[in-house]
Amino acid sequence: MLVRRTIPVPIECVVRGYLAGSGWKEYRSTGAVCGIKLPPGLTESARLDQPIFTPATKAQTGHDENITWDEMVRRVRREVADQLRDMSFTAYEKARAYAENRGILIADTKFEFGFHGDRLILIDEVLTPDSSRFWPKENYAAGRPQPSFDKQFVRDYLESIRWKKQPPPPPLPPEVVEKTSEKYREVFHLLTGQGLN
Repeated sequence: MLVRRTIPVPIECVVRGYLAGSGWKEYRSTGAVCGIKLPPGLTESARLDQPIFTPATKAQTGHDENITWDEMVRRVRREVADQLRDMSFTAYEKARAYAENRGILIADTKFEFGFHGDRLILIDEVLTPDSSRFWPKENYAAGRPQPSFDKQFVRDYLESIRWKKQPPPPPLPPEVVEKTSEKYREVFHLLTGQGLN
């Protein structure tokens, strides 16, 4: 594998097209997500009129934390923040259109960027089931959790055993691992038309 060494930007660049996950939890308590006020009365999994950019800290340990736009600007400078947001929206919109034509809704996704010299480039995983929420379009209905092709199956299992989200994580039962792998293979096939061996 050939790689380029970069200086990572310590921000997770999250784009949300639907209200789910931590965004849904925050909206229920504050009416906003990462300081972005949203219309009242939205339900779980609601499609947003316009996607929103909701940055998070890139934690070295533990879980990333949502931050406001102003906090992001303070950490990385306005010029860099604007560029990160614009690149994230562009990548999300292209991916969303591609996936929707193949029966998949990309509810949200995160991008990571780094500096290669003076140039910002996309680094790390991009649009994977680990970094995105993939929902089957044909089953979509706002107002409830969605069936998914991503790591939500693992999240649901960890919630069911009331894991406190402190390391080390508990081992996953073989059936959870297999079902998650099956979902990843299925969405790969739907998006690419190819199979994984």
